Amino acid sequence: MNKNQLRNDWTKEEIEEIYNLPLLELIYKAATVHREWHNPEEVQMSTLLSIKTGGCPEDCSYCGQAARYHTNIKVQALLPTETVIEHAKKAKEGGSSRFCMAAAWREVRDNRDFDRVIDMVKGVNELGLEVCCTLGMLTEDQAKRLQEAGLYAYNHNLDTSEEYYDEIISTRTFDNRINTINNVRKAGITVCSGGIIGLGETPKDRISMLLTLATMPKHPESVPINALARVEGTPLQDNEKTNTWEMVRMIATARIVMPSSMVRLSAGRIEMTEFEQGWCFMAGANSIFTGERETLLVTPNPGVSEDMQMLQTLGLKPMMKEKTMCLKVNGEN
Repeated sequence: MNKNQLRNDWTKEEIEEIYNLPLLELIYKAATVHREWHNPEEVQMSTLLSIKTGGCPEDCSYCGQAARYHTNIKVQALLPTETVIEHAKKAKEGGSSRFCMAAAWREVRDNRDFDRVIDMVKGVNELGLEVCCTLGMLTEDQAKRLQEAGLYAYNHNLDTSEEYYDEIISTRTFDNRINTINNVRKAGITVCSGGIIGLGETPKDRISMLLTLATMPKHPESVPINALARVEGTPLQDNEKTNTWEMVRMIATARIVMPSSMVRLSAGRIEMTEFEQGWCFMAGANSIFTGERETLLVTPNPGVSEDMQMLQTLGLKPMMKEKTMCLKVNGEN
């Protein structure tokens, strides 16, 4: 693939052929593509903060924040704006260039809570950080308000394939997901969208999800690849731990078919060794979530000091925001 050539016309058969390559051959091809499009020594550090936790009316089978499941996650109202800004300042001091705010909502409502989120976006943007939100479903007008406040990215994961979606979630549809992503695009906000493996899906479901992402008119600028965090009290609590080589295979395939995107090694890192995470970086991952507190939303995640030590061991360094912005401009498709 030429450096300036991005494809949005992938077929399912092509992605399946890539996904099923012998593992070391797949990693080699992905690492080659990664070096053509990105600096392999840099990893974007992103901090994720739950600004409103639990009590969600959705029934996502993997999520401990659903009100209908009995988990150990405590419901927390929307945080004060000042508290969020303080977290963002600490994140920047810790080396993060992106700050993500997550609220356990089914959808955004035009009320005082959304007004407060708008103020949070403005405040974090003023710190010079890339601001990201994940707030559930959005209308086009709501997306525009966020964009005007300075929102850089919006996360809305597909979670899994269109074919398997109804097995995991019944309170919304796959098309609802796509509609929100389209609204984000129309507003001029960059898209962060990926999925979760370990839900009980088949390799064909993983390939189908990647096909949906890779054939969008514009690839998501950020593609999180999550391993299921098994939360006690959820329907998927007894699923087997996701095999790291399956994560590597998924990351490598995503890197090849969406070469300009940031591929984010997301949930599940707490169960990976440095050695295993190193293989993920070799396969094309160039972004992680970190934070001053020991959680990724409401599931365990390594802390900043551990992550900085890992990067040092692997010969990697945090990516600065200016370089991230440059990559996004040069890599537009």
